[in-house]
Amino acid sequence: MSAKRIKVTLVKSKYGRGARQLACVQGLGLRRIHQTVELEDSPMVRGMINKVSHLLRVEES
Repeated sequence: MSAKRIKVTLVKSKYGRGARQLACVQGLGLRRIHQTVELEDSPMVRGMINKVSHLLRVEES
């Protein structure tokens, strides 16, 4: 039984943000604009997404 996955895309620049927001973007594995990563849906990942939701596009997969 596979865990639920989500696709996260960085749609706005991470530069000019605070250190905490930058750390969340890096923790999600995003390096550049329009990069998409597929992550396991967990409370830890959801927490990071909520902190920088204004920079991301999230898709359920």
